[in-house]
Amino acid sequence: MRWSVVVLALLVVLVVGGPQYAVWSGEPVAAKDCVVSPVDPLPAEGLSRTSARAGAAAYAGGLAQQGGTVTDASCLTRTPVYGVARPRDEGEVRTALAFAQEHDLVVSVGGTQHALGGQASYPGGLVVDMRGLDAVTVDEGERTAVVQAGATWHQVLEAVHPLGLSVATMPSVDVLSVGGTVSVNAHGLDFRAGSLSSTIRSLRVMTADGVVHRVSPDVEPELFEAVVGGYGLFGVVLDVELELVDSEMYRLRSRTIEHRDLPEVFAAQVAGDDAVRLTYTHLSTAPGSLLQEAIVYTYERTGTDEEVPPLRERASDRTSRLVFNLARTGDLGQRVKWGAQKHVLPRVRGCLESRNEALREMEACMVARNQAMYESLGFLRNRLPQYTDVLHEYFLPHEQIVPFLDELRAQLGEHDAQLLSASIRSVHREDVVLDYAQGERFSVVLYLSQEVSEAGNEDMASLTRALVASSLELGGTFYLPYQQHYTREQVAQAYPRLEEFVATKRRYDPGLRFQNSFWVRYGPQPEERP
Repeated sequence: MRWSVVVLALLVVLVVGGPQYAVWSGEPVAAKDCVVSPVDPLPAEGLSRTSARAGAAAYAGGLAQQGGTVTDASCLTRTPVYGVARPRDEGEVRTALAFAQEHDLVVSVGGTQHALGGQASYPGGLVVDMRGLDAVTVDEGERTAVVQAGATWHQVLEAVHPLGLSVATMPSVDVLSVGGTVSVNAHGLDFRAGSLSSTIRSLRVMTADGVVHRVSPDVEPELFEAVVGGYGLFGVVLDVELELVDSEMYRLRSRTIEHRDLPEVFAAQVAGDDAVRLTYTHLSTAPGSLLQEAIVYTYERTGTDEEVPPLRERASDRTSRLVFNLARTGDLGQRVKWGAQKHVLPRVRGCLESRNEALREMEACMVARNQAMYESLGFLRNRLPQYTDVLHEYFLPHEQIVPFLDELRAQLGEHDAQLLSASIRSVHREDVVLDYAQGERFSVVLYLSQEVSEAGNEDMASLTRALVASSLELGGTFYLPYQQHYTREQVAQAYPRLEEFVATKRRYDPGLRFQNSFWVRYGPQPEERP
């Protein structure tokens, strides 16, 4: 209750401040422009092509953007490009690839631009923006959905929910594009399903020659295992056939534990309880209990026939954005955020009271499976130009999660970046070439605020390198869709099939038409490049 008073008092102070309240709680009116030099510029020897812009003929139908730059959600990787093509059908994708072939342009494939290290751009290249292909077709009988690459998971949930169906798994934020998340093999709350790769019946990908391949674990499995989690380096994913499951109502529970107890609690009370279908854990960001206190959330089947209500949009993000932004300022703000998350959120959570459970439990909280995943996290978007946000993710053996969190706590004390959120999910091994889980692993997801400055970049690079080294020393790995402050040797250590990935890339794309920052930094060694 005391934290409720603290939060309310701060709100009153900021409301009185008027303009400052609007800045710290308001939705952004335009995209940020974080123009600072990268800490690790792309190696010159990797940029084997130059822009053909001066001699190129007019693009058929016109480009969505001629020249200029593109960036990502962190706004830290602004890259000059030849232009952006936004195809609206399969034929226009083929036209873009033919144009790139004619003018010897590198192609990068993009969606909602939530990869944070330049994985969807290349200097002087042609960006193929797939957001114009966003159809969702549901087959109730087959319990599948064919989703075009540019559709968001928000659109997928809205298509399947009225039919009593749900996705088998998806990322924890629904504003991401389906094609983009296939390219990074995303995962989410359904720890039993694992990553997307296990729920894809098939997908269609267009290679550089304009040929469309329908691939699956059984049809052209080599290409399938490279495209899923392949960062757009083998072709343009056109659409994906996803497995669907029943829509259900779950009882949402939460319990607060010590971080050292997480492996035991997860084994006995989460993975060991078949009623639990979704889970995630939030770690404390407050100074006094930093990463040592955790709230474990579980979504459990009830065995009752609760009616599944329609999906509901979040009413307002203003208060959440204000509390979240206060955490960027340091210790007091972090205490307020964790206090609100621990004491206030359970009292205002938007869920339903079960008709059956309400007779026995005062705080029964029922949530639809799709509603649990219907989350845009709009409060993360802000109008504070001095800050930007970046993600890290590390995958640790269960027995190494406590040592990693202890090292993370020490490293945060030595760096300026503010940890806004730390969560833990669970993943397991998948049959893809760049598989980030070499077994049963805890996924540690860090959402960090950094200053938009040279010093902020340097600080984040130093923190990233320290955490990558720690994860590897503990037998873990790290995720590749984020800032690329690690070495090729570290990527090869975390992803032992990296050389196989490079060789497969050369077979399916011998002209190296598809390139991005990942390929330049971590693809072939300099002496292997043409």
